[in-house]
Amino acid sequence: MSFTSVTKKELTQFEAEDCCRKAELSALVRMNGTVQLKPQRVILDITTENPSTARHVFSLLKHVYKVQPEVLVRRKVRLKKNHVYLIRIATQANEILTDLGIFQPNTWKRVDGIDPRLVEKECCTRAYLRGSFLAGGSVNNPDSASYHLEIVSTYHDHSEALCELMNQYRLHAKIIERKKGYVAYIKEGDKIGEFLNIIGAHPSLLHFENVRIMKDMRNSVNRLVNCETANLNKTIQAAMRQIENIQLIDQEIGLDQLPDRLREVAETRLQNPELNLAELGELIPSGKVSKSAINHRFRKIEEMAKKLRQSRS
Repeated sequence: MSFTSVTKKELTQFEAEDCCRKAELSALVRMNGTVQLKPQRVILDITTENPSTARHVFSLLKHVYKVQPEVLVRRKVRLKKNHVYLIRIATQANEILTDLGIFQPNTWKRVDGIDPRLVEKECCTRAYLRGSFLAGGSVNNPDSASYHLEIVSTYHDHSEALCELMNQYRLHAKIIERKKGYVAYIKEGDKIGEFLNIIGAHPSLLHFENVRIMKDMRNSVNRLVNCETANLNKTIQAAMRQIENIQLIDQEIGLDQLPDRLREVAETRLQNPELNLAELGELIPSGKVSKSAINHRFRKIEEMAKKLRQSRS
């Protein structure tokens, strides 16, 4: 089962207040509902591929409106051939759509965005976001390479209102248009964690944060190892170049012809090719020498080796 499916199943078990159930149901119906106009009546169908979401919608309708929805199960004929669950309301559909703030009273005109009455309380705002995620949301598995949470909606005004609702909690949500609608999305791992907390997906949040912490630790360790490896390679390359210069000088004029300060650092380097400059400075026979002083002496040696190479050619 995917991380999204686990999170949605968890959300359907969330115990919401009565005022919140209507807000949550409104999001589910607006995003997953379709209306059929029949002679003398209106039929409302709510469809989902998630069985736990279908049961949840059924329970919300029974609890809020005391109706007995009809449940139909169909099978897709293309692609994954998943089951599609359809919850049908054949009575009071018009009244329910109006009460949920989806249609304006006594008309078939859709309410733009989100009806403000549904999200007057903060708990209802959280419930609306929870219903929106159940209806059209998905979130990447935290083990994947990148973090991504999105909620797909058919209408731009509703997606924009959802984005504004999410950004009341400073989630840095944005909107993008796709072929089948509009997407409100979050890309930052910590903001996705905050969203899961807001909608009440606490076990999923704990799993998400545990995985995120482990990933961050692994990334930090990898960065440190890479940095240490790069520094070690740099030290080795510098030491090899210094040894080549020293050996050239020894062959051409002899190390005993060097000034004492240069001779002792050259001999110490030949005896300790693996050490860095700071460690080398600790072993100078005449006394401890700073890293910058050691580096200065090797520059002098390199200048002498360069002149010797030029005189050869």
